[in-house]
Amino acid sequence: MASRAIWKGQLRLSLVSIPVEIHSARESGSRVSFRQIHGPSGKPVHYQKTVQGVGPVESDEIVKGYETDDGDYILLEPDEIDAIKLETKKTLELVQFVETSEIAPIWFDRPYYVVPSDELAEDAYRVVRDALRQTRKAGLGQLTMRGKEYLCAIRPCGDGLLMETLHYEKDIRNADPLFSSIADDATDDELLDVATQLIDKKTAPFDASAFEDHYAAALRDLIDRKMKSKKTPRAKRPDDDGRGEGENVVDLMDALKKSLKQSKGGKSGGRRKKAS
Repeated sequence: MASRAIWKGQLRLSLVSIPVEIHSARESGSRVSFRQIHGPSGKPVHYQKTVQGVGPVESDEIVKGYETDDGDYILLEPDEIDAIKLETKKTLELVQFVETSEIAPIWFDRPYYVVPSDELAEDAYRVVRDALRQTRKAGLGQLTMRGKEYLCAIRPCGDGLLMETLHYEKDIRNADPLFSSIADDATDDELLDVATQLIDKKTAPFDASAFEDHYAAALRDLIDRKMKSKKTPRAKRPDDDGRGEGENVVDLMDALKKSLKQSKGGKSGGRRKKAS
């Protein structure tokens, strides 16, 4: 399946702007995923957004609310949020450069591939890649995607560029309260010598292919064995979206209440509007 860009814009270095696309570097399809099933009926479990005292609500009726210190909510319409104009929505400008080793692993969040949008952008793209490679630096900047502004680090990766989103300072918990008592005791020299020898013996170049997700492999093996067994309980996929016959109690209660209101207390033989 072809990768889809999750952000398109300009990678800017001073006066040079390079049209680029950003793609996720993570492969989500490799994970074993499950669907929640209602055991007695064998039907998939659906989730519905409801409001206390109102019942089910439509997505277009939902707005974002910011809770104040008084417990009230400041309501914001989607259009008001979209109207916020930030240059980082379309431009990722490299405003600072640091040694790649300066950024501790705790700051890294998610990896993304940065690729040129077309052949015309490739020359400038290669210049930035090779300059970062030669100086062994990472470029820092910010960009907005999926309703959030991210701090980012750009560095060479193979023939291209890797972008890693970074946590902001306020996102990282201070470790001092957790580690403060550990530093008090001295390390035994003999034990330290044995530990360093073990580390030296097991030191090798990093190769991700040498490691396997054993839990995922065991799950797949279990699923394969269950599929081959005729004794395995099975549930058929519903022909529709799971509504209609399988509507939950909240839906039914809401429909009954609407029917009751629309009947306006008419006699049993009167004409009534259908419940929506």
